[in-house]
Amino acid sequence: MKSISFGKLKDGSTAGLYILESPDGMRAAVTDYGAALVSLAVSDRKGIMRDVVLGRDDASEYETGDGFIGVSVGRFANRIAGAGFELGGRVFDLTANDGANCLHGGRDFFHNRLWTVRIGFTSVRSDDIMAAYATESIADKDPSRGMRGLHDNMITFHLDSPDGDQGFPGNMHIDVTYSLPGEGMLRIDYRAVSDADTPVSFTNHSYFNLNGHDSGTVLGHWARINAEFYSAVDAGLIPLEEAAPVAGTPFDFRERKMIGRDIKADDEQLAYGGGYDHNFIIGNTAYEADKRTLKEAAELYSDDSGICMTVMTDMPDMQFYTANNLKDEPGKDGAVYRMRDAVCLETQFRPNAINSGDPAIREGCILKAGEEFRSTTIYRFSNK
Repeated sequence: MKSISFGKLKDGSTAGLYILESPDGMRAAVTDYGAALVSLAVSDRKGIMRDVVLGRDDASEYETGDGFIGVSVGRFANRIAGAGFELGGRVFDLTANDGANCLHGGRDFFHNRLWTVRIGFTSVRSDDIMAAYATESIADKDPSRGMRGLHDNMITFHLDSPDGDQGFPGNMHIDVTYSLPGEGMLRIDYRAVSDADTPVSFTNHSYFNLNGHDSGTVLGHWARINAEFYSAVDAGLIPLEEAAPVAGTPFDFRERKMIGRDIKADDEQLAYGGGYDHNFIIGNTAYEADKRTLKEAAELYSDDSGICMTVMTDMPDMQFYTANNLKDEPGKDGAVYRMRDAVCLETQFRPNAINSGDPAIREGCILKAGEEFRSTTIYRFSNK
């Protein structure tokens, strides 16, 4: 694994950029500032490498930029209504940074922090989980999941989030691991433990354009989403209590269709989001916390490059976002990113799950004190 300086931050500290290479030639660059994915080079149908994620040239641009480009999001991805919730008889107030709601944890974002790089971690065997995780990165104790060490194609970023951080309860220790295990896969693993019950939902906010990060609109990309239902929202983009069927709506991606086909339809939901900015319930409406398994959530394809990306996740939901709010954001190599220049596929728990009236949805997002949260999302690339 190669590492280079990724520039200075306002406080004088230096961020690092780490280059991962897979056995099949994929390359990814990730930074410890915001645990962000900066670039991802994959082969198109002609064997030409294309960088398929939006990114920035150095850490200072991430520090001042907007749009959550490629970053790790927490403690709770997406929106929490009214910037607050009740848990264990206490009311917790968060930061309202999206109208009256809290978005991606509030203004003190995880992506505006320098994470610790963990290389050469070992398995945790202590009975005292909190004590062990406070001093070591969170290692997967299941060898079958392939997380027993770090190689040229794997890196872990660690963050300690104190009790009250962003308004959430509990001292939390978090690891985000990027790996390129081969067979066209970028894998992201999340691990966390807290000493108090707390809601949690991590995601990666990468913007994908399978023609290249600087190639303009993705409205001609084809998308398929494995969802019978989606979360219809109110004007503040907070999900309504009842999931809505996709059938007969612009949100029906059960069969592959171009992203731009229905994006300008006369539809109240599209008007609320300025395009697609909605949560899809992967598979079905029921969430069973004890049956989270890796499953196919979505597929994205470009006729131009021939690149196909399949999203696999063990999370129950995924936000489909068509970069509706990107406005002349500076990008890599002089690129300027604009509305609809990319699409995000953010695996997550349902937005506002902690305030849901459905006990399964609400309880599903709560990490119990001393227990381990873990999740996996895989983006797999192939050519067609």
